[in-house]
Amino acid sequence: MKFVDETEITIMAGDGGGGCVSFHRARSLPHGGPDGGDGGDGGGVWLTGDENLNTLVDFRNRRLFRAGNGRPGRGGNRTGANGEDLLLRVPPGTAVHNTETAELIGDITQPGQRLLVAKGGARGLGNTRFKSSTNQAPRRSTPGGKGECRTLRLELKLLADVGLVGPPNVGKSTLVAAVSAAHPKIADYPFTTLYPVLGVVKTGDYDSFVIADIPGLIEGAADGVGLGTQFLKHLQRTRLLLHLVDIGGGEPAAAGKRLVRSLEKEMERFDAALIGKERWLVCTRADTATPAEGDERCRQLVAELNWRRPWFKISAVSGEGLGELTRAITRRLRAGIAEAPATAAAVA
Repeated sequence: MKFVDETEITIMAGDGGGGCVSFHRARSLPHGGPDGGDGGDGGGVWLTGDENLNTLVDFRNRRLFRAGNGRPGRGGNRTGANGEDLLLRVPPGTAVHNTETAELIGDITQPGQRLLVAKGGARGLGNTRFKSSTNQAPRRSTPGGKGECRTLRLELKLLADVGLVGPPNVGKSTLVAAVSAAHPKIADYPFTTLYPVLGVVKTGDYDSFVIADIPGLIEGAADGVGLGTQFLKHLQRTRLLLHLVDIGGGEPAAAGKRLVRSLEKEMERFDAALIGKERWLVCTRADTATPAEGDERCRQLVAELNWRRPWFKISAVSGEGLGELTRAITRRLRAGIAEAPATAAAVA
């Protein structure tokens, strides 16, 4: 399935039904009074969160959506039927913007949550409504109101507990595949991940968290270089970020430091709040070095960065360190991510 995380749609709420001008006529009552009924209300357009969806692909080919119009009133004081509401299903994490005003209409974050995005037109009034002591035979009615018409921009920001940050080919997809049942594309060339992939990591019978594999970031991502500006937004809803650095190539710690600082700068330029999120350092591809060499490379990088937060050494291929990492994440999420970040720690 193609991943679509942003799209524009036009929605039209239903118009209200017009009121009726009618007079009661019967053999026993030749001069009966007004009995024109009201019209029905126009249907509204609603969005609702559906946990079974994780993309906006359903809106890729169809862009115009209409709710039902209210039916006109009829004689005999019969009210017209209301127009049928239109319910559009979107994945949780969808932000809804009015393209004309650029305002945020609402944010759907929970399954089953409903958001009214276009209100149906009000019903028209029949002539019965205008009967009075001085106007016994009104011939007046009102038309139904027009339903709202809007162009919306739907923007999906994936809801995940943990987001992976790093350059292309640093092992993000391999890590997700190793700790969850997700199957992201893995290859030995850059930008194999072209769209975010979610995986559920189970660490116990009742413990699990959602991890998001985000396409690799490069310098200039905040300006649209590579794929960064398109997918950096998916990091905004995560609770914890894992910053992955490849220690398998034997590059000096100074090079790793430049890479980390470069990506930090891109994140801050896109959204300063990203840097404020809790972030752990994860040294990947430990299997390409001896245990002693891997430990030394990690410690040099930590020292070069003056890293004061948790760090880990892992190999998604051999499984080294994965259990410690996933259990630490579970404990941290369970404790509450809003707490003060943990002090410096090393897990080898």
